[in-house]
Amino acid sequence: MSVRRRRAAAGTRPATAAESPHPAAGSARLGPVGATALALVAAGAVAVATGVGPALVERASAALARRRRGGRLLHPAGRTFAGEVTIWGTPGPPTGVALLDSPGRYPATVRLSKGVPTPGSWPDVLGLAVRLHRGGEPPVDLLVSSSAAAPVLRHLPLPRRRFAGTYSSIMPYRRGRRRWWFAALAAPDSTDLGRSLAEAATATRAADAPRLVLAVASAFGPWRPFGQVTLEGRRDAREDAALAFDPIGNLPAELRAVGVLARLRDTSYRGSRRARGASPTP
Repeated sequence: MSVRRRRAAAGTRPATAAESPHPAAGSARLGPVGATALALVAAGAVAVATGVGPALVERASAALARRRRGGRLLHPAGRTFAGEVTIWGTPGPPTGVALLDSPGRYPATVRLSKGVPTPGSWPDVLGLAVRLHRGGEPPVDLLVSSSAAAPVLRHLPLPRRRFAGTYSSIMPYRRGRRRWWFAALAAPDSTDLGRSLAEAATATRAADAPRLVLAVASAFGPWRPFGQVTLEGRRDAREDAALAFDPIGNLPAELRAVGVLARLRDTSYRGSRRARGASPTP
């Protein structure tokens, strides 16, 4: 990929700022399980931050997932695709993470999802999950949520309508004494992913498969593109239902997820997987 295209991708902003749906209409559409799940996230953040009851958060997550009849607690609506991750290497000083700094190409499993979920093309916190398959080595899972490119806003999940845009890991990862955030940025010349899961699935059938640029940054530094993920053919619903990501355990050996959100994600994801009988190891 040319230097010009990399620079363009690094400066990409979301197409538009998503407008929040009418509060009354939004809460009516969530349903009791969705509303309770959001309440659990808020309560769980307090519990995990204070060191009180991680096991309780995990049990509550499992109970809510069972109420979804074996579905996911968060981001229950989604589509799974075959894909490919191409690593170019990190521009500038190396990060110290071999997977990011060394060029390579990996088959991938990619999932696009809606967090609540809201209906159709309503604004929602959108999710992108990428699993890199590395032959005989453990997989690497990268999970990012719709956010913004600016340094302050990249730490917040932000609802929007379109699947093309900026996604951020929200939580940091530590390598030695440095902390890194990850992003997926809209590729300027990519096929558009649309405003709904159905439109995203249709986009992957185009001759030019949709792509998102993968990038890394410090807390307030610029995004540094290190690769791209391409979405190819859609996987069936059974495979989507069985798929379980682990953004805490399935990491490159040099990285460790840190912070309150990492602890909350660890407990809530474990509870959700337990209720589904799913394993984060393929």
